[in-house]
Amino acid sequence: MRSINRTARITGFAAAVASLALVASACNGGDGVATGPEEGEGEAQSVTIALIPWDENIAVTNMWQVLLEEKGYDVTVQDVDVAPTFQGIAQGDLDVFMDAWLPDTHGEYWDQYGEQIEDVGVWYEGATLHLTVPSYVDEVDSIEDLPDNADLFDSQIVGIEAGSGLVQRTQEDVIPDYGLDDYELVESSTPAMLAELDSAISNEEPIVVTLWRPHIAYVDYDLKDLEDPMGALGEGEQIHTVARGGFSEDFPELNGWLQEFTMSEAELESLEEAIINEYSDDQQEGARVWLNENADFVKRTLGEDAEGLDFSS
Repeated sequence: MRSINRTARITGFAAAVASLALVASACNGGDGVATGPEEGEGEAQSVTIALIPWDENIAVTNMWQVLLEEKGYDVTVQDVDVAPTFQGIAQGDLDVFMDAWLPDTHGEYWDQYGEQIEDVGVWYEGATLHLTVPSYVDEVDSIEDLPDNADLFDSQIVGIEAGSGLVQRTQEDVIPDYGLDDYELVESSTPAMLAELDSAISNEEPIVVTLWRPHIAYVDYDLKDLEDPMGALGEGEQIHTVARGGFSEDFPELNGWLQEFTMSEAELESLEEAIINEYSDDQQEGARVWLNENADFVKRTLGEDAEGLDFSS
C-alpha cells in the first residue's frame, strides 16, 4: 500500500489557523459575518452555514442551501474545520452547523462551548464510528486482530483531519486500549483518506481507515467494519443541528424547519448518491434533482411552507 505524502498532512494547529482565516474571509467588508435578518423591508434573510468535509455534511448542507435559496434566503456556506466551527458558532460568527455528533465525537467541543450554542434538534439517529477494511481482507475481523497484523497494513491506520473527534478517539482510546503501539495514525483529510481507500481497493491491497456510518463509501465499496469489543469508539451517536445563541429568535421560521428536519438511512444514502456521486461536478444541481424527487421529505420538513416550491434548474 502506498503511503500518504507526509508533507500533505494537516496539523491541528495549522488547520485551525487556516479555518479561522476562512471564517474571517466570509465577513462583510471585514466587519463580521452577516447573521440574522438583514435590515430593510423585503430584503432576504442572510444565513451562514458552516461546512466540514464529511460527506453527510456536504450532502445535507447543499440540500439546505438549495431549499433555503428557493425560499428567498441569502445563504453563505463557509468551509471550516471542526474546532473553529464550534468556536465560530459559539462566538456568533457562524449561524448554523448541521453535523454535530453527540454525545461522544464532538463531546469535547460541546463541553467547551455548549452553553453558548443552541441545540436545534437531532436529524439522524444511530451514527457510528469505525476502523474499517475492505471485505477481502480476511486476516482481520476485529480491532483485536490488528496488533498481530501490523506488517499487513504497513503499520498504518489512515485517518482524516487531525482535529476531528474520530481521529482523537482513535489516538486517545483505540490505540492504547488495543495495544496498537506499532501503528502510526496518519492524520490527513477526509478526501485524502478516501483517495487512499479507493487506490487500495482498485489494487486489492490491504488498508485500514477511520470511517463512520452514515457514509457513501459503504455504498461505493464492499467494506468490513472491525469489531470493537472494548467499545473504544463508542456505542452510537446522534447527529444534531446546532446554532449560535439567539438563532431561534432571529430565524424563527428556519429554526422551525430545522426542528422538523430528520432523515432515514435510505434518504441520506440517496441524497449522498445524488450529490457526491452522480452530480459531483455540480452538487447544487444534485440537490435540486433530489429535492424534486423527494417531495414527501420537503413536505414533512417545511409543512405548508413547501407549497409551490419547484427545484427545477
